[in-house]
Amino acid sequence: MLSSPGLGSGLDVNSIVGQLMTLEQRPLLLLNNKEAGQQAKISAYGSLKGALSSFQNNVKTLTNESIFSGVKAATANPDIVTASALSTAAAGSHQIEVLTLAQAQKIKSDAFASTDTTIGSGALTIEFGTYNSDGSFTNHPDKLAKTITIEPGQSSLGSIRDAINQADVGVSASIVNDGAGNRLIIASSDTGLNNALKITVSDSDGNHTDTAGLSRLAYDVSTGGTANMAETVAAQNATMVIDGINISKPSNTISDALGGVTFNLIKAEPGTTTTLNVARDVSKVQAGAEAFVKAYNELAKTISDVSRYDAANQQASVLTGDSTVRAIQTQLRGVLNSFLPSAAGGLNSLSQIGISFQKDGTLQLDNAKLNAVLNDPSKDIAAFFTSKTAATASPITTNLAQTSDNLISLINQPANFQPGSFAVNITQVATRGEAVGSTAAALNISSLPLFENNTLDLSIDGISSSITLTDGAYTADSLAAEIQSQINSNSTFQTSGVSVTVTQNAGILSITSNRFGSASSVEITGGNGIADLFGAPTETQGLDVAGTIGGEPATGSGKDLNGTGAAADITLRVDGGATGSRGTVDFLQTTETPEVASLPSIGFASKLNRILEGMLENDGLLDGRMDGINASIKDIDKQREAFARRLEDIEKRYRAQFTALDTLIASMTQTSSFLQQQLAGLSATNNR
Repeated sequence: MLSSPGLGSGLDVNSIVGQLMTLEQRPLLLLNNKEAGQQAKISAYGSLKGALSSFQNNVKTLTNESIFSGVKAATANPDIVTASALSTAAAGSHQIEVLTLAQAQKIKSDAFASTDTTIGSGALTIEFGTYNSDGSFTNHPDKLAKTITIEPGQSSLGSIRDAINQADVGVSASIVNDGAGNRLIIASSDTGLNNALKITVSDSDGNHTDTAGLSRLAYDVSTGGTANMAETVAAQNATMVIDGINISKPSNTISDALGGVTFNLIKAEPGTTTTLNVARDVSKVQAGAEAFVKAYNELAKTISDVSRYDAANQQASVLTGDSTVRAIQTQLRGVLNSFLPSAAGGLNSLSQIGISFQKDGTLQLDNAKLNAVLNDPSKDIAAFFTSKTAATASPITTNLAQTSDNLISLINQPANFQPGSFAVNITQVATRGEAVGSTAAALNISSLPLFENNTLDLSIDGISSSITLTDGAYTADSLAAEIQSQINSNSTFQTSGVSVTVTQNAGILSITSNRFGSASSVEITGGNGIADLFGAPTETQGLDVAGTIGGEPATGSGKDLNGTGAAADITLRVDGGATGSRGTVDFLQTTETPEVASLPSIGFASKLNRILEGMLENDGLLDGRMDGINASIKDIDKQREAFARRLEDIEKRYRAQFTALDTLIASMTQTSSFLQQQLAGLSATNNR
């Protein structure tokens, strides 16, 4: 008995069975190809679903009312002040003037030989607050006093600096070598008058107020206090004027002066007024519309890629002729071409805001048309896109007061509003008091007895005080800056709200008060530097604005012009300009009746979003189609498994049959050989 197929008969049984099984497997290849086609459809539907989801995200953006209520704030001179606005800010125009910037106080010690010089040990108690005009000190209500212990091993100048910085108590310390020696500089971390420094000392030598030991770092300029350190930069509030109203805040970032608006003060420019415009911000609406068009066009391209028919090559795409794709196209185009029956916000179609179909089936945005709608008060694009419910409303009467000249603003109006118009005529604009030198200033400042020219006695806006200039060689510009700094940091002037601007022209110095009107004046009354710095100065008093309002004589106070007679209670702020006729101040009254709707208005984006949700939700249009395809793939897997089992049985049957044939042929071969041998023997016998 042969144990291996083909060994007895010479038949190649394995090859014969293999070829037969290849023929038997043809239906299995058809199943694999069918599954590949279904997988391609799943992938195509996945791409389509992703494009629909991306489009829906952009549609949802347009259902958010917040993008339609944005407000922007911009100043005409951002080098002086910038502004930002919340949606709660009211649209309008405001006149802004920055008088001073907030400063953090800095104080300096005496000069020491080196950073290793021993100062002393003990404790430094640091307080923050305000030095008052009566000589008292008022502590900051939100800042507690902090004490820093200086151990004997920390008593050098450098170690004391490090101990102060490591304590983190709201001040910073540094050491500056000014040529005369090393000075400890202590600076408040926060700006504003209420963050001035008061440093008291508990000196280990027992004397806390002398000029020896740690007491050399005491600083208290209140009445009876000890100040062994000197101020280099005064604590100062930021001061600004908003529509004629003076504002004083401890920080250069001011968010509680004008509702919804945050100011960032950059530079003080007394006498320079800039305009703040608060207006509706349409940039998010424009960006939303552009993103909407782009996302739809990407969706349209995806639909085309998975369903188009290439006529030139007679090649169909994966989803060519697919009913689900046709249904999606039909629904989307139906919505995009539809009209809102409620005409929400005065609009009822996409084409009215500049979004329209092109010949190739994509959308195009006409920015000019969109901007025209955004700038049309009668059109409410928010109502067009979002869902709103209009409530029953009564007529609204609006009072509006305005001036025709942008350099004239209305500061006060009558309590009882009466429509009317008042002509404005200006005969004198407000000016500021100033003192102008007669000769170019000497640029070397010294406190030496043989050449003393470092002090000036001044009377500014009726307030008198003296300043001392820092010794040194100056340029004309740096000398002007030094004089301005010393005046504006003088505590007497600061307390009274007095400040100046100092300039130079060909070396001739000018001191100009930052106040306008007859109360504005600058007088140089004495000091050892008057002759060297100003010669015989010319001093000019400021003038009040003058003119008429509505033909009635008006009284001026600085820049403010107060009406009389029929124009009584009207106050105008005149920020420069020419004399003569300056337009009018108008009081207007309008009455409007808001549109009334009893039913909720479903906006265009809200409507489209609902359609997209139906397509994308679980068990929705796409998921239902994809579930059917996945079920087909699972059925193919089952058919493949069943057919594989059948192929195993077929191969077993083929092998059994060919093994039997092989055995039969081998047996017949043996019989044939035997017969041949017998016949050969018979032939030999006959021959003999």
